[in-house]
Parts: sequence; structure tokens; C-alpha cells
Amino acid sequence: MSLLDVATPINRPDTPTQFHTLTVVSLIPLVFAIAWAFVDARTIDGVHVWVKPLKFAVSLTLFFATIAVVERYLSETARSSKIMLATGWAVSLAYLFELGYLIYMAAQAEKSHFNDSTPWHEAMYVLMGAGAVTLVAGVGVVGWVAKRDSGASLGAGLREGIWLGFLFAFLLTLLVAGYLGSNEGAYVGLHPEGAPTVPLMGWSGVTGDLRPAHFMSIHAMQALPLLGWWLDRRDDSGAVIKVRLATLAYTALTLGLFALALLGQPLIPMQ
Repeated sequence: MSLLDVATPINRPDTPTQFHTLTVVSLIPLVFAIAWAFVDARTIDGVHVWVKPLKFAVSLTLFFATIAVVERYLSETARSSKIMLATGWAVSLAYLFELGYLIYMAAQAEKSHFNDSTPWHEAMYVLMGAGAVTLVAGVGVVGWVAKRDSGASLGAGLREGIWLGFLFAFLLTLLVAGYLGSNEGAYVGLHPEGAPTVPLMGWSGVTGDLRPAHFMSIHAMQALPLLGWWLDRRDDSGAVIKVRLATLAYTALTLGLFALALLGQPLIPMQ
């Protein structure tokens, strides 16, 4: 008997699910960061103070929107199960803490990440790490629910894409982001001030940068489900096998980018 079997469904067919609500809520700091950037010209290490909150707001909006789309395919029993409800609350609290602290530190024109200037900043950074783990662990739980939900309106390829995409987003992010946190910075090697970076992304063009691998790891939750959906649309009888092979290739590519950064090599040399 699974956790889904023993869960008590909550009848809420006409109300938004938690992740639909989180998607909408996550637009608020996104709009705020964009608007406030026009009236606040301060910088941290040459970067506008509101760039980091803006990037995180965009990323988390996409994060919640992806889960909200998956929720639409789940059965009502799965959507309203205790495990999904608990996951939604845990992720909501982690999100509110993460974005709240990012916005607070931007308003102070102080670094939110890799800031050990005081014991308080050190403690808050540890809590941010715990919040990040909670967020990606929630992805793994939703993927497991989708895999186990026999009543879900999912083709074989899409189900496998959600399960493996969400699982490996959790595992790979845990590895790459965990190392990034312990490294106390995104760079492996020296990135001099004013050195060239990849346009838009800001990744180093002169030394190892852990962010490309981090980008790949978290976006497994979009890439692999999209592949599964596309294969189902084509009525591909080998959809499950192809999604599994794509998962291996995607994992190898992510680990390759991780290794490249550890060797101190930029993704795109710009010198």
C-alpha cells in the first residue's frame, strides 16, 4: 500500500492547486524586482543589486509553472493527497524564505550568497541552503507521485519524462549546487573584474564556472518531460526507452559541464 493509497483526498475541484497559486504568487517579486531596478542604481561587485532577485524570481516562476502543468495531468486523488499537500506547504515556506531574504539583502545592497561577514549572515546562508534542498526535494516527490499515479492522464513517454526529469533535476542539482555552495563561489579559478562573460547568462569566459552545470541540472525537469510529451504526440512505441536513453545523455552532458568547470575551463573561451 502506497502513501497515495492511504491519503485522504480533499475535495477542491473548483479551487487552484498549491502550485498554480505559487506560480501566480511568484510573479509578484518578479514584477517588483523589475520595477524597483529602474529607481535603484546601486551595485554589488559591479552588478546591479536587483539582478540576483530578478534571476531567482524568473527561475522560480518557471519552476512552479512546470509543476503546476504536471499537476493538471494528475488524478484528483493524487493532487489532493497528503503527500502533495505537505510538499506544497514545505516548498511554499522555503520559497517565501529564499525570496524574502534575497529581496531584503538586495535592499541592503549586501550579498545574499557566500556572505560570511557576520555569524548572522553565515547562519542565514546555511538556512538558504536548506531551503534550496527543500525546493528540489519537492520536485523529486512530485515526480514520484506522477510515476505512481495510475489515474493520471499521462502517456507512457510523458510519465517517464516527468519521473526521470524531476528525479534527476533533484539528484544533479543536489550534486552541483551542493558543491557550488561549499566552493563559496561559482568560479573555479580566477575571474578578474571586467573579464568577458557569456552574454545574458553572465558565465565566465576565462575560467571554470559551475553555473552552466547548475543550469542544466535544474532544467532537466523541463527538458525530459518535453521530450516524453513530443514522443507521445508522435505515437512512438519506443518512447519510454528513448526517454531513458535521453536521461543518460543529459546526465552525461551535465556531469561533463561540471567536470569542465572543476578543471578550471570556461564553457565558451573568450580570451
